[in-house]
Amino acid sequence: MAADPHQLLREVFGHEDFRPGQEEAVRAALEGRDALVVMPTGAGKSLCYQLPALGALRLAIVVSPLLALMRDQVEALRRLGRDDVAALSSDTPTEEVEAILRGLGTVVRLLYVAPERFANARFAAALTEAQVDLLVVDEAHCLSEWGHDFRPDYGRLAQVREQIQPTAVMALTA
Repeated sequence: MAADPHQLLREVFGHEDFRPGQEEAVRAALEGRDALVVMPTGAGKSLCYQLPALGALRLAIVVSPLLALMRDQVEALRRLGRDDVAALSSDTPTEEVEAILRGLGTVVRLLYVAPERFANARFAAALTEAQVDLLVVDEAHCLSEWGHDFRPDYGRLAQVREQIQPTAVMALTA
């Protein structure tokens, strides 16, 4: 393993200790292993992918069902001084989308998207070129809880995984 999770925790977020379950999930991501993370609401699931993404990995893509959640995560990380995070949504201006896609894996290390974004051929090509280290499915219960008729693109995430071939996949749910 290239990076020490405890050192990253101190350097990236200034914390001394992990909460229960976080260290195991972080180690899985750093070691390129898939992980299913089930933790209570408020237990720090986001740190499980944010820490490896911002501390050691080249690029992590987070699939999130809620625009407000994506925006909150990006804003919180930017308040910590992180400018290597972004979110793409249907209201992202075209020029900003292009800048984000050009910066994948260099300027942008952590990107939040809705599952529908993968239907965009330009986005899919940019991900393949950028080499995704970690594909994250946040709020993973949405894969089945809402039904495939409500968000059919969740049902296509297995195809997305095959297409972009991330080093590891992490699914998180409460």
